[in-house]
Amino acid sequence: MSRERSPRLMEHPDLEQVELPTVLFALSDASRLALVRELAVEGPRTVEACRETDPDVPKSTFSHHLRTLREAGLIRNEPAGRHRIVTLRRDELEGRFPGLLDAVLRD
Repeated sequence: MSRERSPRLMEHPDLEQVELPTVLFALSDASRLALVRELAVEGPRTVEACRETDPDVPKSTFSHHLRTLREAGLIRNEPAGRHRIVTLRRDELEGRFPGLLDAVLRD
């Protein structure tokens, strides 16, 4: 008997409940900031493609970075077939914290 497996859905916070210090903490790590910058430029990417941003980071650390960004409301991590797609929540963040992403992502 075949069991259908559904992709694991992850919770994404409502940005109305996310506080600014949580977002700033998530962006305070250089690896997480680099990933957010990449998503801002490249658009949605698979988790595998995101790992290429800093391939020397251990997988467990990378997973922690993704979780920190997701829980801070910066990204969505959603199933897409056999992969997961990571998307920057730019429009939602702009609505909640106007100008923040542009200010943080500036060189």
